Amino acid sequence: MADIKNSRKYKVNEYVVYPSHGVGKIIDILEQEFAGMKLELYVIYFEEEKMTLRVPISKVESTGMRAISDTNLIDEAFTILKSNAKTKKTMWSRRAQEYETKINSGDIISLSEVVRDLHRNPSQSEQSYSERQLYEQALDRLAKEVSRSKGIKEVEAITNIENQLAKNGRNAAAIAAVS
Repeated sequence: MADIKNSRKYKVNEYVVYPSHGVGKIIDILEQEFAGMKLELYVIYFEEEKMTLRVPISKVESTGMRAISDTNLIDEAFTILKSNAKTKKTMWSRRAQEYETKINSGDIISLSEVVRDLHRNPSQSEQSYSERQLYEQALDRLAKEVSRSKGIKEVEAITNIENQLAKNGRNAAAIAAVS
């Protein structure tokens, strides 16, 4: 059992990112027996989805579960938000699939790329329902991680993200035109 305890990467009450669900809180570490084998599990609670997930400690690496990004990585993500959107001229269904893959990758850099690419200013054309859904999902996950990393409320994190998006040269000009 001492070997397993040493392999623990996270502690109870620590926030982690699980790729397909976003930011969750480890509420327990427990041992359960399955088919005669003892497994130690992280019990992760995702508040917004009201969902509990049990992840075997031995599978943490293969699932892509990771710690909340540090401030350097958050700064890198914010730099991406300020850059120009990179929209491919492929069919929407293909782009949507790529965005969904990036959102579920658990990578904060990929997440910030989706937020940047799908962001619309008041002066720009309206988003389709599916574009708006993907944008809101990416923005929500990014805001949750930024808020946990910086120790601020999610509302403040969204404001920070929107401020970074406004620093994009094209976005700033569009906002000035509307004002």
